[in-house]
Amino acid sequence: MYKDDTFFLSDAFAADTGIELLDVSPGKAKVMMEIADRHKNSHGTVHGGAIFTLADAAFAAASNSHGIPAAAINASISYMKSASSGVLYAEAEEFSQNPKLAVYNVHVTDGNGGKIALFQGMVYRKTPRR
Repeated sequence: MYKDDTFFLSDAFAADTGIELLDVSPGKAKVMMEIADRHKNSHGTVHGGAIFTLADAAFAAASNSHGIPAAAINASISYMKSASSGVLYAEAEEFSQNPKLAVYNVHVTDGNGGKIALFQGMVYRKTPRR
């Protein structure tokens, strides 16, 4: 079980990009990122890599929330709408799991609940030693 924020707080890249953990429970996580100029591309909208990073941070927190180390083996994202100001949220939820693999869906939304992107990721779960 995910008992504290230690795992997430150890993610230096997420911290450097301004991502904050809002909630985590077994198989679920929610993170947010306040849009800043450093997140924008040449069009003045949030860079796809910044949105992917936000979704990936929620995915990492949710997939490691069971206390079993999990590492991504596949991830994809579909972008539906651009964003240029305000706050973005990413909510990850476990879709399926077995002892070795687990799949997560992550919805990225803006501050008004508008759909920005849909991310799906799969992790390999390390079997705890006995």
